[in-house]
Amino acid sequence: MKKRVISAIIALIIVIPLIALGGYAYYAGVGLLAIIGFKEIISVREKERKFPMVVKCLTLVSFLAIVLFECNKTKLFDLDYRMLILDAFACLIPLIGIKNDKYNAADALFLLAVTIFLGMSFRYLIVIRNIDILYLIYVVLVTIMSDTFAHFFGTKIGRYKLAPDISPNKTVEGLIGGLFFGTFIGGMFFLTFINPEANAFIVMVVSLMLSLIAEFGDLVFSAIKRNYKVKDYGNIMPGHGGVLDRLDSIIFAVLAFSYLVSFF
Repeated sequence: MKKRVISAIIALIIVIPLIALGGYAYYAGVGLLAIIGFKEIISVREKERKFPMVVKCLTLVSFLAIVLFECNKTKLFDLDYRMLILDAFACLIPLIGIKNDKYNAADALFLLAVTIFLGMSFRYLIVIRNIDILYLIYVVLVTIMSDTFAHFFGTKIGRYKLAPDISPNKTVEGLIGGLFFGTFIGGMFFLTFINPEANAFIVMVVSLMLSLIAEFGDLVFSAIKRNYKVKDYGNIMPGHGGVLDRLDSIIFAVLAFSYLVSFF
């Protein structure tokens, strides 16, 4: 427990000033997290077989292009599709020159999915901050409150397992408690600090959707770990695991927020 607390404090000391500053300091911070997250997911897959170094280098470059190319924009869906084409080339063209036992179509499609999925996620972490720091705080607050209260209620009164084959410690009671408090606290933050005149019903529905998808995101990343038989994605934060262990819910919440606000 002591190790977890110290790690969390150090992380907050680093992250909070970067979020507050925004701009290129924040871009660099998110870029670094993206690189670490990319390395973690690749390392998990490499439990089966190592990727050729040239492929990892090419896909890392294309991945960072998705995350950071013209990252000072303020439109969520203003993604340059040239970066996606570059990424597709980086993942697929090496199939021609590398032997099938070292790099095959399944490897290429895995890398393509990972680079696009994580690339958009980390990019939207930047774009949402560019739009308004309060929107980023709102998304993160919903996620953290959902995770915190899901853990609290799951530990205190949890009885019915939510997904025992994926994450044995998660319970239905924890999910309900996390959804309630994540929705309420996040929704009240939005109505108090972002837009007091917003439709309260819509705000609460959006907050509920973010909370639910954040909880599902945690389960998705847990399912990937379970599939490859690893406990954590990394050990950059002692007691917490890796970047993806800490950002799994936020990654899904960021994508969900970006999708939902497109309807308003």
